[in-house]
Amino acid sequence: MIKKISTLVLVLVALTSCKTEKKESTQDSNTENQAQQTLYYGGDILTMDGDSPKYVEAVIERDGKIIYAGDKAKAVNNFAGKTVEVDLKGKTMMPSFIDPHGHFMSAVLMVTQVNCASPPMGDVTDIPSMIAKLQKFKEEKGIKDGEWIVGWGYDQDLLAEKRHIIKMDLDKAFPNNKVLIVHISMHGGVLNSKALEWAGIDENTKTPEGGVIARLPGGNEPAGLLMEMAYMPVFDKLPQPSEDEMMELMEAAQMQYTSNGYTLAVEGFTHIKDMNTLKRAAKEGRFFIDIASLPGFNEMDKWLNNPEYPFGKYDNHLKFEGGKFTLDGSPQGLTAYMAEPYKVPGPNGEKNWVGNTSIPREELAKLAKTLVKNNVQINFHANGDGAIEDAIYAIENAGVKAGDNKRPIIIHSQFQKPEHLKKYVELGITPTYFTNHCFYWGDVHIKNVGLEKASFISPIKAANDLGIITSNHTDFNVTLLDPFFVMWTSMKRETRSGVILGGDQVIDGYAALQQLTTGPAYQFFEENRKGKIKTGLLADFVILDKNPLKIENVDAIKDIQVLETIKEGKTVFKK
Repeated sequence: MIKKISTLVLVLVALTSCKTEKKESTQDSNTENQAQQTLYYGGDILTMDGDSPKYVEAVIERDGKIIYAGDKAKAVNNFAGKTVEVDLKGKTMMPSFIDPHGHFMSAVLMVTQVNCASPPMGDVTDIPSMIAKLQKFKEEKGIKDGEWIVGWGYDQDLLAEKRHIIKMDLDKAFPNNKVLIVHISMHGGVLNSKALEWAGIDENTKTPEGGVIARLPGGNEPAGLLMEMAYMPVFDKLPQPSEDEMMELMEAAQMQYTSNGYTLAVEGFTHIKDMNTLKRAAKEGRFFIDIASLPGFNEMDKWLNNPEYPFGKYDNHLKFEGGKFTLDGSPQGLTAYMAEPYKVPGPNGEKNWVGNTSIPREELAKLAKTLVKNNVQINFHANGDGAIEDAIYAIENAGVKAGDNKRPIIIHSQFQKPEHLKKYVELGITPTYFTNHCFYWGDVHIKNVGLEKASFISPIKAANDLGIITSNHTDFNVTLLDPFFVMWTSMKRETRSGVILGGDQVIDGYAALQQLTTGPAYQFFEENRKGKIKTGLLADFVILDKNPLKIENVDAIKDIQVLETIKEGKTVFKK
């Protein structure tokens, strides 16, 4: 159903051939280095141009751009060079997918880490199976005593024990290694005793504002779990591969995107060291897809108005898109900032728990205004309605209105109130939603916030009905990069237990595809560059085995396969 991540498989698959038939024709076959164009025909070619499905019979690509989209009979021209004809043989071609929000640098590091996620992302079902996974990884990678073992995808709600792992669980199996298991939200993790010692966290460590340090019962001794502002400093100083090693990992990371039909990846909170790594990779020509980076607010003094980091334009496929503010945590981790208390206690058993806010409201407003004055797009991570209200306040106080075309993005925008949407219209806010939560954590959300509030999670239909342009993301590697699973969750909104969570917010297939093409293109100020099959735009295509709009059974959407991904006329993935 859902494609599992395997870098080796992705690279091998990329070397096989696509099931389309190509033939060449030329008016001058003896001319070396002659101009070339590609003609696509013979299948459903969905343009995504407009508010309803439109198809063309043929598309011509030349020099990485679309020079023709229309009837095949009119596609014949007097081009003097070579024409490569691609017969789709009944397959479907459409604009390639655009990642509205994810974490590209995490995708790079995933190659060096172990998958500790539960189904469908992984196979961990309880604490013993997680320990076994970590032990196998240590053995296979030859990790020595004293070295780090890092896993990702840990989700306490999906473990049989229904509790957080504590350091003692890890200490028994790894007494001589530093171990970190990154939480599925990517806003925290569990450390064993060796790792906590390395981080300098003990019973005397105060919990920072906006952070969580879980404590063992009856005292102040850390249990292992760190979240939000307690976790960020630890994450920032974790040892990473050398920059030379990072360069070698770039290809495998990009293949995770192209194998799923994406030709743009987002680096959703970029530290200055990673900005420099991305710059080097771009300079060395290592990117074959576009990378949109969102530098983090906590290092604004290093990148704002620094000519080393120009914003809003591509350089060898890398663009610094806008500044990123992280306002709260994750609802499944009980660290999303809510306007009213959760219906369950907090991570440490706190009563009347409303989660965490990372930046005080007035400070946020000041920082956001600074970015607006410097013509840098503002992006807010906000899950809870309390955090969303802080984001709205900051945007409003920065003097932004819809007519200003600033396009502030609220990332996730999950537990918003219906009245927030009117403010989105007024201020020109464009949200990127996250309907995968309906399946992955819908049942958890019902428990944590109640059915009524949970049912309005990621309200794409309500937003679209007001004319708000939206997108829908995976937050990779929080959930897998499968675009068809994203489509399915927005068209079905079904939880793991089978509950339909907010059936009035279900959207149709075309609207679901807009969330992955024209929506994010608009959000990144690229609607005249990508997201549609239209003359003058980039020749960024994906070829599918089936047409998503012609599948009657919504559940079958999940089984669609990407056969080929094309970036600016060049194949970057084939199956």
